[in-house]
Amino acid sequence: MPTKPATKSRYQTRNADKVWTEEERAAMAAGAKERKAAAGRSPADERAAGELDVRTKIASMPEPDRAMAKRVDAIVTAAAPDLVPKTYYGMPAYAKNGKVICFFKPKSKFKVRYSTFEFQADASLDEGAMWPVSFAVTELTPGVEARIVELVKKAVG
Repeated sequence: MPTKPATKSRYQTRNADKVWTEEERAAMAAGAKERKAAAGRSPADERAAGELDVRTKIASMPEPDRAMAKRVDAIVTAAAPDLVPKTYYGMPAYAKNGKVICFFKPKSKFKVRYSTFEFQADASLDEGAMWPVSFAVTELTPGVEARIVELVKKAVG
């Protein structure tokens, strides 16, 4: 009776360098660079550096992400001026007491079909036993902008 040839497990055939996509590796490197740069900054220096980092990151985005990110930045900073702008894994983000509350993920970052506006665990969005923390954004209509304002204000507490 012929025996079936042994097959390699998926772990043996996987190329260790291909575990993360190029975009994921770039995001992790950006996160490490951001943490290193932020170490030891005063709150005033953190805000100034964060504002510059966010503006620089937005300026480097391709259209239409750039236009959407600029508008999201204006919406968030007007809705919650106490949040400190910073980059989070290379994305525009806004922090309270050093913790990221929300961030904008452009669709070009991970080559997906829509951008997202997301909230981290320190955002006060709790609503019952389950609530959304990531929102797909394809267009910034007046209704979408109003919803972002509402969510950011609630997230800040």
